[in-house]
Amino acid sequence: MKKQVYNPYLPLYEYIPDGEPHIFNNRLYVYGSHDKFGAFEFCENDYVTYSAPLDDLSDWKYEGVIYKKNQDPSNKKGKKVLFAPDVVQGPDGNFYLYYGIYFSGYLGVAKSSKPNGPFEFLSHVKYKDGDTIGLKKKDIFQFDPGVLVDDDNRIYLYSGFGPDKYFPQIKKSQKTDGCYVYELDKDMFTVFKGPIKVMDKKGLAKDKSVGHEFFEASSIRKINGKYYLIYSSINGHELCYAISSSPFGPFEYKGTLISNGDVYLNGRKLKDALYPLGNNHGGLVKIQDKWYIFYHRHTNYTNTDRQGMAEEIFIDNNGLFKQVEKTSCGLNGEPLKGKGVYPSSICSTLIPKKGNVFYPFFKIFKSRKTYITQSTKDEEKIESQYIKNIRDGCLIGYKYFDLSNTTSITLNISGHAKGKIGISFSEIENPQYFVNLNINNKRNIEQITIEFPQKVSKTPIFLHFALKSGKLNFYSFELK
Repeated sequence: MKKQVYNPYLPLYEYIPDGEPHIFNNRLYVYGSHDKFGAFEFCENDYVTYSAPLDDLSDWKYEGVIYKKNQDPSNKKGKKVLFAPDVVQGPDGNFYLYYGIYFSGYLGVAKSSKPNGPFEFLSHVKYKDGDTIGLKKKDIFQFDPGVLVDDDNRIYLYSGFGPDKYFPQIKKSQKTDGCYVYELDKDMFTVFKGPIKVMDKKGLAKDKSVGHEFFEASSIRKINGKYYLIYSSINGHELCYAISSSPFGPFEYKGTLISNGDVYLNGRKLKDALYPLGNNHGGLVKIQDKWYIFYHRHTNYTNTDRQGMAEEIFIDNNGLFKQVEKTSCGLNGEPLKGKGVYPSSICSTLIPKKGNVFYPFFKIFKSRKTYITQSTKDEEKIESQYIKNIRDGCLIGYKYFDLSNTTSITLNISGHAKGKIGISFSEIENPQYFVNLNINNKRNIEQITIEFPQKVSKTPIFLHFALKSGKLNFYSFELK
């Protein structure tokens, strides 16, 4: 019997953002960066991967470390982090891992005979003359590679960066004006053709992408004979896509796939984001006639503690995707069951009274903020996430549940607070069912039960915190 799976789809102690989903040997593998919980920098841990059988996306297997930072000869001491990778199966049957080394501007390639590694360093991506791309004067700054082996076994590498402001880590001699494609030779690392520009950055675009121009996170797929470039726009929080009939472009912008705050969905504006915002990166995959978009969310009131998320997404007869909402049920394929215990941190909506913002790099004033965190250290492999510092006016929501046989919800909380907690089944309506709150227990968890007669097979649940004083920590809830 299949288990339920909710978002984030991996264990709650795991922080793998920038997820690139690929099917190899009838299993789904997700390759991504590897954040260290509580770290100052992005991606401080070594690469790991998880895989799942195609007929059960709840059965994720930890495949272990597949590549270490210090395996790259230019990073022998392992002091530089490895940014978002991609993996492809080459024409020779081997698997190739492409990655960037911090803000170096060049790319590495590692090789394995198996999709779950371990991978061994092969080369840096090079020109025909043997020079590493990205290091020559006026070279294109290489970042976030996306790789495709086409039906005719030609190999295409997409890379680039398009910031709208100065990055001190990048040399002024390196070009950061958009996304480029390179055709690689059969050795999987030598440039055969290119670079050819396929998308412009902000200020350069003259097409429909204006307002959603390329920033980073190149991801490439071929769908029904067309090439789909998925990327993170200059807005940061969204994944967009563009389509071309040729791998060399031109690519035409088609829209937003997902925002980690549901911005733009049904006209939602940035100021009304449903979840704290941050950068985004992911890819598309088709599994048994269903399409999914993989992306990530942010936790711990910082930009650098990110977790993988996934949603089913729909394609129409014209090959176009519409933006999909962020949910708690994700890969489950249906609403979560209305009976059982759930972690509070699987919320799809988290809005403090003053609204959401982009999470900062510096963890300043955390004691004043509401955010998801954990009580254990990085990689302790214990699920200890909870929502911290819930204050007056906070709204926490979960999409979706089957409440057809459910009559109450019990919250496991701690803190020091007076006021009320209410429930609604729409984010825009006032809460219908209340419980008075007077709690003075910062260390031990107390249970608060709210009865509700709602009988529906698919509904969101929204918790409204109307506190006269104090703040709360919220650990889990049980539906009965």
